[in-house]
Amino acid sequence: MNTKVNFAGVTLNNPILTASGTFGSGAEYSQFVDLNKLGGVVTKGVANIPWEGNPTPRVAEVYGGMLNAIGLQNPGIDVFLERDIPFLTKFDTRIVVNVCGKSESDYVEVVERLADQPVDLLEINISCPNVKEGGIAFGQDAKAAATITKAVKAVAKQPVIMKLSPNVTDIAYMAQAVEDAGADAVSLINTLTGMKIDVKTRKFALANKTGGLSGPAVHPIAVRMVYQVAQAVKIPVLGMGGVMTAEDAIELMLAGATAVSVGTANFANPKATEIIVDGIRQFMAEQGIDDIKELIGAVHD
Repeated sequence: MNTKVNFAGVTLNNPILTASGTFGSGAEYSQFVDLNKLGGVVTKGVANIPWEGNPTPRVAEVYGGMLNAIGLQNPGIDVFLERDIPFLTKFDTRIVVNVCGKSESDYVEVVERLADQPVDLLEINISCPNVKEGGIAFGQDAKAAATITKAVKAVAKQPVIMKLSPNVTDIAYMAQAVEDAGADAVSLINTLTGMKIDVKTRKFALANKTGGLSGPAVHPIAVRMVYQVAQAVKIPVLGMGGVMTAEDAIELMLAGATAVSVGTANFANPKATEIIVDGIRQFMAEQGIDDIKELIGAVHD
């Protein structure tokens, strides 16, 4: 039984990765999950300087998932290189660094610092606010997304995955824009913008007022968007969004994803990723599937 997939020229032992922001950089989950069993670990967002994040409260539970407005809090690239990379290189898993920034130069600086590091893939979070354009996310404007893609590709030594925001009118158009600009792959979906109000206090549940909705509630939207993007581009797709079970991951692969990231499920069960990997193997055995690549884009009318 072969569970290996080729993702943008990088071989993953299986298609299951962690979703950025839900797994730290692996250390805190390593007592629950054997990182060697995962296709890859996608780190929390890394910026050129430390980010404090948003004021609290910044997490709220909602029907079918959660809202978060963490604000990409992170200690910055210096700490990441000193602390997290040495830890992750101890394991037989691929290292995917999620990069965030508030300007083109922010992204480029981090990517340049990672050029000579033992990192396999870069995931560029373009849901960050573009401070020079009034705060609109880079991923909500096709021209801005293409500009960031070109700038990052000009200095990157690893394959580049552009992480797409679902908060757009046409996600396939956004995917085509970054593909045309040189992206090696795309990942989707990032969180959907949501809001919760406490009816008794009449106050917002999050200090930021709005937050990113993730969890099972967004899964059908993720399946639809992954399918649309996989039909529109030739580069591989890393699917994510409400993956709680092996069946959820397989559904995204059938829609066209080459690999799948697991996010919110990690909060409910720290062992979620490992359980999903085992579940996929069991599904393949039950269905008589010898090679997992048979599942990619295999949905039919």
